[in-house]
Amino acid sequence: MKLNVNGKELEVEAPDDMPLLWALRDLLGYTGTKYGCGMAQCGACTVLVDGSAVRSCVRPAASFAGKKITTIEGLSANGDHPVQKAWAEIDVVQCGFCQSGQILATVALLRAKPKPTDADIDSALSGNVCRCGTYQRVREAVHRAADLTASSAKKEG
Repeated sequence: MKLNVNGKELEVEAPDDMPLLWALRDLLGYTGTKYGCGMAQCGACTVLVDGSAVRSCVRPAASFAGKKITTIEGLSANGDHPVQKAWAEIDVVQCGFCQSGQILATVALLRAKPKPTDADIDSALSGNVCRCGTYQRVREAVHRAADLTASSAKKEG
């Protein structure tokens, strides 16, 4: 099958029922996408598919043919995406295991709601479990990312 991952059209030899998570990690080497629960409940496996946050651990890779998949590795070449900048500024990360899923879910949220409220953030990220409990810093970083994104858009516009 062919998958478009991080802007590259890639040929992948995988069983039709192999979850996208394992095709990304084991066959293509994109290990930033994490295995957490295997039941689409924790958010560690979140990737963007055509701009929307999707859990990659339970859906077969074959179902993503013809769609644009973005992993944490493809978000920006130098870690300079506004959400990544905000995460660093706020010092969100403790162990870091959940962060790629948190960051990608935030990117999808900010596309849908450029100025989210605390309730919007809590709702959009409620399925992303952080075993270190960095939820307050995540919320702060989402607000900072919204500001950075707005500032960037004003400079470009």
